[in-house]
Amino acid sequence: MAKSRQLKGRIRSVQNTRKITKTMELVATSKLKRAQDRVLAARPYAEALRQVIGDLVTPDLADQFPLLRRPVSPAKGGPRRAVVILLTSNRGLAGGFNSNLIKEARRRMESLEREGYSVDLYGIGKKGIGFFKYLGLKLGLERMDIGDRPTVEHAAEVVTPLTQAYEAGEIASVDLVYARFISALQTPPTTQQILPVEEVAPQGGGETGPAARDYLLVPSAEAILRRLLPLYVQNAVYRGMVETAAAEHGARRTAMKNATDNAGEILELLKRTYNRQRQAQITQEIAEIVGGAAALQG
Repeated sequence: MAKSRQLKGRIRSVQNTRKITKTMELVATSKLKRAQDRVLAARPYAEALRQVIGDLVTPDLADQFPLLRRPVSPAKGGPRRAVVILLTSNRGLAGGFNSNLIKEARRRMESLEREGYSVDLYGIGKKGIGFFKYLGLKLGLERMDIGDRPTVEHAAEVVTPLTQAYEAGEIASVDLVYARFISALQTPPTTQQILPVEEVAPQGGGETGPAARDYLLVPSAEAILRRLLPLYVQNAVYRGMVETAAAEHGARRTAMKNATDNAGEILELLKRTYNRQRQAQITQEIAEIVGGAAALQG
């Protein structure tokens, strides 16, 4: 009887766990849809920025803007400080989502250190911050208030001081480590260099410069680029934030679905074990009754 009670208790426990994981799966599915909408809404603006900048930039103009200029290496007297921005989630229960992003950030940091740079880590998200603080690393920035609904203002708060520092020659580069959202099941950790601005060109190649399209430039290409380049960097961070948020919900939905399926398999196994044990107990009770009756008749 004691074993039967223990099995019934485990069955109830697994049933309750399955209800929780199923609920979390449904919540993640609902949030994923909204997060996907934000990703899709951010892409046209980013593409338009990239296209316009690609059309306006010429070799002569590229030398005029610090955000486009490649810095001198530390060995030749250039800035020794590099920045890595790591985006993770504030919550767990998302499989290997956060650990994969942390591994990618460590890989990039080690690569920069081998090149002679001193790396500052900017952490956005509780999981990444907690991991590196546990290792004893002092972070240059800790933001746990952004969550899974980032805004353009959040991105500006993070990247504007870095843009100013890069223009002043205080830092050599800024890399963004985020989860690129391809689909709910495909969210690879990705490193994107956002400073200096990588060479941009219209998709499909072709002619570049103001003559590439029928632009009417007012006041001038230089003035327009001066305004657009910081926006381009800011938008790159914002896109990384919204894609990471969508990837988090996709990873959590997958993890919770797997947990629900596993709970169902365990539940079936426990029920079969309980039924077999209960059947054996009934058979034993019948045998004892028959044996007792035979003894009385004898």
